[in-house]
Amino acid sequence: MAQQQQPPATPTGLASAGHSIFGGPDQTNTDMTSQMSLTSFASTLTPASASSNNTFIMPNSPLKNRAPMDGYRPKVTRTLGQRPACLVNASVTYCGNNQIYAFGGFDQYTDEVYNHVLRLDLVSHQWTLVDNYGDIPGVRMGHTATLYKGDKLLVFGGENEHRTYLSDLIIFDLKTAHWTQPAVTGPIPKGRARHAAVLHEDKLFIVGGITGHDNYVLDDICYLDLKTYTWSRSWRFVGRFDHSAYIWSDRVWVFGGLSEDMDKVSDLWWLDLKGNPAFESPPHIGTLDRSGTPRHPTSPRPPYQAPQSPVVGSSGYAANSRTPQVNTPSFHLKAYAPPAPGAISALKFVGGANVPSQGQGIHFHVYSSGTLLDFVTPAATITSKECSLSALDLGTLRWQKLAEGREIFKSGYRWHYCTMNEDGTKAWLLGCPTEAGAIDLGINGLEEYLSDIMEIDLRRYGFLGNNLASESRTDLARPSLRLRNVEPPSKGLGFDLARLFDQPPESGSGTDFIVTALSRDFNEDEVMGSALMHANELDEGSQTWLAPDAPTSPPIHVHRLILQARWPHFARLWASQMAEFHTKKMHIPEPYSVVKAFLYYLYTDRIDPTDGDPEGSTTAHLSDVAGLLVMSNIYNIPHLRLLCVNRLSKELDVDHACIIWYCSGLASEDWLRKRAATFCMTHWGRVVRTVGFQRLPRAALVELSQEVDMEGRVVGGDELDMMVGMDGRFGDEAGALAAARRKESVSSSQTQMLEADEDDDDEGMELS
Repeated sequence: MAQQQQPPATPTGLASAGHSIFGGPDQTNTDMTSQMSLTSFASTLTPASASSNNTFIMPNSPLKNRAPMDGYRPKVTRTLGQRPACLVNASVTYCGNNQIYAFGGFDQYTDEVYNHVLRLDLVSHQWTLVDNYGDIPGVRMGHTATLYKGDKLLVFGGENEHRTYLSDLIIFDLKTAHWTQPAVTGPIPKGRARHAAVLHEDKLFIVGGITGHDNYVLDDICYLDLKTYTWSRSWRFVGRFDHSAYIWSDRVWVFGGLSEDMDKVSDLWWLDLKGNPAFESPPHIGTLDRSGTPRHPTSPRPPYQAPQSPVVGSSGYAANSRTPQVNTPSFHLKAYAPPAPGAISALKFVGGANVPSQGQGIHFHVYSSGTLLDFVTPAATITSKECSLSALDLGTLRWQKLAEGREIFKSGYRWHYCTMNEDGTKAWLLGCPTEAGAIDLGINGLEEYLSDIMEIDLRRYGFLGNNLASESRTDLARPSLRLRNVEPPSKGLGFDLARLFDQPPESGSGTDFIVTALSRDFNEDEVMGSALMHANELDEGSQTWLAPDAPTSPPIHVHRLILQARWPHFARLWASQMAEFHTKKMHIPEPYSVVKAFLYYLYTDRIDPTDGDPEGSTTAHLSDVAGLLVMSNIYNIPHLRLLCVNRLSKELDVDHACIIWYCSGLASEDWLRKRAATFCMTHWGRVVRTVGFQRLPRAALVELSQEVDMEGRVVGGDELDMMVGMDGRFGDEAGALAAARRKESVSSSQTQMLEADEDDDDEGMELS
């Protein structure tokens, strides 16, 4: 569960059959002429020329003057049933099967601490108070609840109604609603609250938190082996609480939270686990029971003490109190804990255009596909238009702003919890309205903190999810692994099939079908004219073009069975016994590199390089990926679409901004189109000098220029110095800053300017 930080007009898509990237068959020749060939777009991109910073596009006008936002926007839904009280520091966890479980926490207004289990059904949006049995844990807040093996919640730590810090582990079986408290061995960690917990290879890692009478901040890391229920020793790592933790690429990542000085921090820390026996082997340390008395591992634990008489709070729920569960002895004194084995690294993000400031708003940090997501949500000090959704790629350590706050958050709401599914494809924010007329008052006339829920489909922002994330990302993060000479017999079916891709049958590959594409040496005007002439001759049962005069590429040798199994369009074509059925050949009138990348995807389920291709020769270039995005829309292949959006959004640059904007419009990817348009506006001086921009058809040029709001204008020279700096500040200081930047840019070379643009995201980072 992510820890909450408390503050001290779109082109028509071509999804229907019979369309191509040149336009639909119902278009006139005049309309078609205005459409630029994707082939010419993809084949003529060259590096952009640099320009001086003499011009600057004015910031967008106020929100009231803007046109309605296009694209995806999450929906807010009011929940029903037994909604929780004004819970603070509870655990809220998505547990699969469209269900979210909330446990514990305290009432914001009465300070009552709870141990209730509540379930939210995401289909009916109904809250239910769950009857639970067994070793029911005592009341607590600031604990963690981690989903384990899909049907168990591991609840660790927290503090009870006496403000006593707990260090017990209690397991809730989601199927039987039964609590169990396993007997544990090893040195039990200090009791704590507002820590972070994360699973890795049947080990529950505990990082940081607060403890003790003085609420001092812990800087340790330890783990519980869930196969033997043995605690490891504790090591020094980083002092944090209210932070988030994640394990990816065999590293523990820690971000955000509050430091020992109670300041909000934006530091990213990571600890290498790979190859370290301390983390890979079961812990072998003396056994201690919950009271700190040495005992045999098989001896029974102390008997469970039943809850005392329940106390009914203002919420109508009984706050079950019990004898405090706490381990008074401590075997991990902070000053003597050794440093964690393995390399420890840290990166501080000081500032930047895409770096979300941790000092304002309420932040929620979740992780998907090796990426840290930062939801900056509205608070008393900031509005929704000042919020954002940003992403930090842990492989490249670069921030990107995925969406502005006004594109995600409706005004008049506060969000108090965030949870994510195990796949990393959806996140849910839980909160309540802030406007008096929209609040359903609870039993005591108080607002309910979890009365509303907002579901966010992260696939709409190009996230692959943890299960579909490309394995090559892990390999790229550790390039040394790709240089090993020893390879296992097989690395998966896709990897093995890639060895047979585009190999002639005489080589023993077994290929039995030929696909051709547009030749690399085609005459652009000839192909375009042929496409226009035969656009209306598309057979309804086939999407291959009848353009006999179009030059063709060398044959691409493939296996018919793979195309039939992986490409629904081809399967239908083959079942209908079209011409391709008899000739064993197929022509796709798209650039050769795009068609080859598309067929390679059908073999491997990826568009990135594989371990067997260290040179990246089969890697699709960015312009080819844009073409693949359009093809994924034409042939309705959602996974390919997701891979393309993911890569295009991460590698968006000046040279390809126009083609990404254009192709995302053809593919009806509104979010990516809007993102590319914003990028074009931000880097307008360089974008307009690219060949990609100059190849845009006239209608597209007009449409792109209209992405600037009606109040926007271009200023330059002395006017820029007087009016606004590059960071949006007005006045003399901003003018001096802008003038200095202009002078520096004029004196530098074009190459230096391009390099500076590429390194913008690194500005203000400190690496230790």
